[in-house]
Amino acid sequence: MTREVRTVCFDTDLMLEAYRFEGIMQKFPNHFHDYYVIGFIEQGKRRLICNNEEYILNSGDVVIFNPQDPHACEQVDGRTLDYRCINIQPEVMRQYALEVTGTDYLPRFAPTVLYRSELAASLRELHLMIVEQQPDFQKDEWFLFLLEQLMREYSDIGTPYPSPKFSAEINVICEYIESHYTQSITLDQLSHLTGLSKYHLLRSFTRAKGISPYSYLGTVRINHAKKLLEQGMPPIDVAFRTGFSDQSHFSNFFKKMIGLTPKQYMRIFIHETGSKRSEDVRV
Repeated sequence: MTREVRTVCFDTDLMLEAYRFEGIMQKFPNHFHDYYVIGFIEQGKRRLICNNEEYILNSGDVVIFNPQDPHACEQVDGRTLDYRCINIQPEVMRQYALEVTGTDYLPRFAPTVLYRSELAASLRELHLMIVEQQPDFQKDEWFLFLLEQLMREYSDIGTPYPSPKFSAEINVICEYIESHYTQSITLDQLSHLTGLSKYHLLRSFTRAKGISPYSYLGTVRINHAKKLLEQGMPPIDVAFRTGFSDQSHFSNFFKKMIGLTPKQYMRIFIHETGSKRSEDVRV
């Protein structure tokens, strides 16, 4: 018998729920929610009926339910369902819509199904950050950029207003990050520091610098970490000296950006006797 796993958590930063269903065989009768649902199929094949339209869902398909959208679904060919979603209350969506578009309204998304959408990968990353209770502001970035794309491409508002340029504020952000990279920095802090909304801060910074604020912070931290590793400092000490929450987070981020683990990088520069050397490193 297939083991069903159902998990749910509430993110107090983003003010939304995150659901995950694994190995689900349940048939859901026709019903509706009073909130938005943005989800995707990880594995499985389902027959969905929403607003009297029928869809066949497969892995990688994204589904969007507006509040009050009647929908029902069931498994196809006896396959189980692995599914992740986020649920957003209307009052929360209204706040984000105002920040992103400059319009006080509740968006209506269409179509219901985005087949084989690239947004599934973004949703999965965001969902993992929420479930793992990631403390830094990468989660905020992913959510706001995802919501902006959904509103721009799949809602009734059309293209959001372009973000104005804030060169002075962007310089303030860069200086603050470079001076406080060893500390825990949040998007809320940067927003209060500049007086910009989180969305406009993200858009303006990314357009001006070609990199998001979170990636900028990570790059500053990694550049400092490289110098410490070259001096022979153990990776566990480097992680905490450069602002990472733990060694695992540091190692994963370092390898993602540099292509080597911190220890592999350190060994290139520091020999056991303390002299520098160059060598081939097998990853």
